[in-house]
Amino acid sequence: MAVEIKYVVVRNGEEKMTFASKKEADAYDKMLDMADQLTLLLAEAPVNLSEDAQEALALYLAGQKEALQQILKGGSLSVSETSDLSEVPQPDSKPARKPRKAEADAA
Repeated sequence: MAVEIKYVVVRNGEEKMTFASKKEADAYDKMLDMADQLTLLLAEAPVNLSEDAQEALALYLAGQKEALQQILKGGSLSVSETSDLSEVPQPDSKPARKPRKAEADAA
């Protein structure tokens, strides 16, 4: 019999992701903490974003921590860095994005 150790990131009683190493699980949990704080910041923004859009944007920005820090320090991104920006782990339980009102009206 084989024994496997799995590390599960749980938020509000809901399993978000499962990892094979504690280091990866801790990194993902930290990213979710950053996303929570960014969601609070985006809620105060002078831009009308739905709650789902705020959460999705916050999760994306938290996943792009290094690139975001570089930009905020006045730097710029190279072409290779911008091509890697879509590689953010996403929880399987995230609902599909709802169409915006303008998109729904146009359809």
